[in-house]
Amino acid sequence: MSDLLYDADEEALRDTVRALLATHAPWQRTLAAVDGGDPYDATLWRRLVDQLGVTGLAVPVEHGGAAAGFREVAVVLEELGRAVAPVPFLGAAVATRALLACAEHTLLRRLAAGDRDVTVAVDFATAPDLATAPEARPDPVTVGPGPTLTGRVTGVADAVPHGLLLVPAGDALYVVDAAEPAVRMSAVVSLDATRPLVDIEFTAAAARPIATGDAAADAVTAALTAGAALLASEQVGLAQWCLDTTVAYVRQRHQFGRPVGSFQAVKHRLADVWVELTEARAVARYAADRLGAAGPEAALAAALAQAYCGPVAVRAAEVCVQLHGGIGFTWEHPAHLYLKRAKSAAIAFGTADRHRAALARLVDLPPPVTATAFGDAGR
Repeated sequence: MSDLLYDADEEALRDTVRALLATHAPWQRTLAAVDGGDPYDATLWRRLVDQLGVTGLAVPVEHGGAAAGFREVAVVLEELGRAVAPVPFLGAAVATRALLACAEHTLLRRLAAGDRDVTVAVDFATAPDLATAPEARPDPVTVGPGPTLTGRVTGVADAVPHGLLLVPAGDALYVVDAAEPAVRMSAVVSLDATRPLVDIEFTAAAARPIATGDAAADAVTAALTAGAALLASEQVGLAQWCLDTTVAYVRQRHQFGRPVGSFQAVKHRLADVWVELTEARAVARYAADRLGAAGPEAALAAALAQAYCGPVAVRAAEVCVQLHGGIGFTWEHPAHLYLKRAKSAAIAFGTADRHRAALARLVDLPPPVTATAFGDAGR
């Protein structure tokens, strides 16, 4: 296993991304965009793609990327989570993993160059293990002659109207141009307005297969596993902002003639968040590091990360709202943006319970013994 500490290049990348977000994505701007109904900050997204080349971080050099890896992608996601930035970077990272898995080099080059946005068109709540168990969920899209795709996929995150969609259908993975008239996107009212969801309807939309059979299933599984693993880093960044902001607030907010942060009950709650966040950062780093590993390690690390990091982010956001007192419950304060992002992310790519169950299967942990009607242990 690699050293999970941040190296000098990763810290330099973090500083660059944080500086850009501080200038071009302050929370006041994000809140104004939410008020105005803007789904994404297109200008910020172009800065991240054109100036920093974030979509090419995990793409090999021979295909126009930076060949950095998913650890660097995770560092960017930490900073985007810290700013709840309304950009489709997580979807681009998931699509990158799918394209790498099926060796679709032409689309990889276009994605790395920022020529087209690419998104995997699956329900944002889909867990990685569902890709290998299609019988557990009906196939929403059918394949027609041409080939063409007809059907409806609900709750897709980071789908850009003029981007490309990677659509699992039948026993293959297809690419569809979202700008086609045969593709219609409709916005879904979701809790997190900084990461909008859409329903996508295909009506005999022209499609091109990029992988079939086991290769297609492996590509979708790899993409969803990457999504679960990388989302953990975003959740860590979100929780870090909540902790830092709350600590700063309780230091300067006075009550009964003393700082609120001097009360023991407040100290205990923040100390608990710090401990959980430190542990969450370790498992998130492990998950990002293992994405490039062969065998079941990536799946195990992703399940571990989502079993732990999602609930930690939610608790950190809840503590942030509560310890800010009355102002923490107002629309004008950004705490609600972080709580909503944490809550919605907690069910993305599978819930913590589902990942705990997946983790148990991966390590061959037997299910708990159930009691009989007579109170005896099951035999």
